[in-house]
Amino acid sequence: MTTKGFAETGADIATPNDKSTSEKPLKTKLERTKRVDINELKSKLQQSENQEFKKNVYILSSLVLMLSLLGIYLSL
Repeated sequence: MTTKGFAETGADIATPNDKSTSEKPLKTKLERTKRVDINELKSKLQQSENQEFKKNVYILSSLVLMLSLLGIYLSL
């Protein structure tokens, strides 16, 4: 009888000897020297929030104006 399942039952598993990937540092020199200015990030965030706020105010004021015009039209 033949055994069904795995073709080889040997335990000769070879480990790779690739040292080039394991010797690389986690961060390169360029990544270590990069600095981020928190004030620049805050100003960019503030600008985007201001744009969103202006857009929301414009939409809200347009809706209020349209509702008031509709109310005036229907009351006549």
